[in-house]
Amino acid sequence: MFLGRVIGTCVATKKAPGLEGVRLLIVEPLDSHGVRTGDPLVAADPLGAAPGERVYYVSSREASLALEESFVPIDAAIVGLIDELDVLASKGKSFVRGHEKSEGAPR
Repeated sequence: MFLGRVIGTCVATKKAPGLEGVRLLIVEPLDSHGVRTGDPLVAADPLGAAPGERVYYVSSREASLALEESFVPIDAAIVGLIDELDVLASKGKSFVRGHEKSEGAPR
């Protein structure tokens, strides 16, 4: 799972079967401190996230399983809305729910 922030919407007049009625949002990937880590991407949104809201999303095969109809052709899907995020820092490393990331490490 990855952290992100919704920065916009994507409108598609035609969608693949199984994606009818599914919202598409533009999400910018974030690290545990809220710093952008990559280029924005389009994610399916079955939860109703709003612009500016922090979310967590999955990609690849997990994304295709996150919607009501499984195995739809998507690369990313929002699977959670973040209410609060606690980050612990120790000796140049940050921890978010057991995931470790060294400060200054390549992304």
